[in-house]
Amino acid sequence: MKGKVYLVGAGPGDPQLLTLKGLECLRKAEVVIYDRLVDKRIFKYINQAAELLYVGKKAGESVISQEEINQFILERALKGKTVVRLKGGDPFLFGRGGEEAAYLSENAVAFEIIPGVTSALAGPLYAGIPVTHRHFASAVHIITGQGQAAKKLSELINFDLLAQTEGTLVFLMGVNNLNEICQNLILKGKAKETPVAIIENGTTLSQRVIEGTLASIATLAAQAVVRAPAVIVIGRVGA
Repeated sequence: MKGKVYLVGAGPGDPQLLTLKGLECLRKAEVVIYDRLVDKRIFKYINQAAELLYVGKKAGESVISQEEINQFILERALKGKTVVRLKGGDPFLFGRGGEEAAYLSENAVAFEIIPGVTSALAGPLYAGIPVTHRHFASAVHIITGQGQAAKKLSELINFDLLAQTEGTLVFLMGVNNLNEICQNLILKGKAKETPVAIIENGTTLSQRVIEGTLASIATLAAQAVVRAPAVIVIGRVGA
């Protein structure tokens, strides 16, 4: 008899932002397969008898492939286990949750998706920055700041369109490409004085906020030695 897999969003860092449904899944899990950005304080909610399997990945490091992760999930589900795939933030927002769901579907394994609070919204909120504001921004755009192998961000992202929007731009996973993001937006017509805020380790006790403009933020971030995970917010809401 096959088990069931729960694709659970652990939230952005603050363990109190884990959803009640996510908590319920952790308490009944027999296997928990978790990512690098899952706050360890959440572990106290996990069934003590559960097998814990770390499959964390970090930019620039190839520790474990997505194909291997898919196989780990499938193998345990085929053994009849209740499996929680625990992912930082929301499992379907740049979290590869869609790929894992498709793989389980292809192999006829039952699964359920438990949404999580994304850092794209919670990070700015904890920093006092609304991503929309009726006087400044009527839309918010969430964009990956990380390119694919052998491709530049400018080949993946329509910077022409982003530079013209009046909405808030939120980049995830973009710290290493911060200068490229800012320069492309300026090149395509975004004003150099557009406010930018970087929220490092958002919603956690080590949260930091670095503020500047499109023209200055890359230098300021380098001086402050900003590290991932961090959320980049671009637009007048950060003023």
